[in-house]
Amino acid sequence: MTALSHEKQIFEVEQTLTKLKSQNVFSTDEMNEMEDKLVSLKKAVYSNLKPWDRVAICRHPQRPHSIDYIQNCVEDFVEIFGDRTFQDDHAIIAGLGKINGEKFMIIAQEKGNTTESRLYRNFGMPHPEGYRKAMRCMRLAAKFDLPVVCLLDTPGAYPGLAAEERGQGWAIAQNLLEMAQLPTPIIVIVIGEGCSGGALGIGVGDCIGMLEHSYYSVISPEGCSSILWKDASKNATAAATLKMQAENLLDLNIIDTIIPEPLGGAHLNPKVAYQNVKAYILEQWNHLKLVEIESLLENRYQKFRKIGKFVEDETLTPCSTPQ
Repeated sequence: MTALSHEKQIFEVEQTLTKLKSQNVFSTDEMNEMEDKLVSLKKAVYSNLKPWDRVAICRHPQRPHSIDYIQNCVEDFVEIFGDRTFQDDHAIIAGLGKINGEKFMIIAQEKGNTTESRLYRNFGMPHPEGYRKAMRCMRLAAKFDLPVVCLLDTPGAYPGLAAEERGQGWAIAQNLLEMAQLPTPIIVIVIGEGCSGGALGIGVGDCIGMLEHSYYSVISPEGCSSILWKDASKNATAAATLKMQAENLLDLNIIDTIIPEPLGGAHLNPKVAYQNVKAYILEQWNHLKLVEIESLLENRYQKFRKIGKFVEDETLTPCSTPQ
C-alpha cells in the first residue's frame, strides 16, 4: 500500500504493532491499549486533512476506479462499444447492467490502474467519440425507459489537436444540451477527479452525489496555480482557494449528497466505498422512478438554474445610459 505524506506516521505505527505482535513481548491488554492509541491517531490525522491532502487521497494509486465499481456493484454487465461515427473511446466505459436486479445504463470514465491500462484508457481523458458514445447509450436508455448512472473520474477531456479537430468542444456542448432534456432519470456520482468540461460532459443529472474525498472543479489545482501564479509550489494554495471539496460544493448546491468513505479514504477499505455507492444509486432510483417525466425534466432544469450563490453590492451604482 502506497503511503501518502499524511499517512506515514500511521503506517509506521501499524508496522511497529505488527512486529510487536509477532514477538509476543507485550500482554494482550497492553497491545489493546496500543491499538486504541492507533485508532485515536487515525481519527486525529484524518479529521484534520487539508484540501491538498484530500486531492492526494483522490489520486491515490489504489483508489477504486470506475471499473472496480462496475465489477463490484453491477451484475450482468454488457459493454457497448463505439460512437458509430469514428471509433471506440476506451476512456469511457458504457453498457447495460443490473444493480440488485434493477436495470441501468452505466456510463463511466476510467483512468486505468497500471501503466498499460492507463495508456489504453488515455489516463481517463475522453476524446469526442467518448462523449458521442456516452450520448448514444443515453438515447438508448431513454428509448427503453432505463435510468442512467454516470461515474465521473477524469483529469479533463483530452486536449490534443486530434480531439479538437474531431469537435471536442462541440461533443461536450451537445451532451450538456441533450442530457438536460433526456427523458429518463440520470444519477451522477463523482468518484474521483471531476475536472473541467471533461467531467461535466457526462455530469448533468437529476441528482449528483460525490464521494467524500473526491473533487469537482473547473480546473485542476496544478492548472490553476500555473495560470494565476505561474508557480507549481502554489498547488496546495490553489486546492484550498478553488473550494472544490464535497462540503464546499454541497453548500453551493452544485452537488446534492456527500457519500461517506471509510476512514482515511476509499483506498483503505474499497468494499465500504462500493456498498455506499451502491446504496446511493438504489436510494435515488427508488425516489426518481416515482416522478413523472415532465416533472423530472422541470426539476432538472431548475436544479441547474439555481446552482451557485452571489452577493449584490448595494454601494455600486449602475452605469448611466448614454444619450
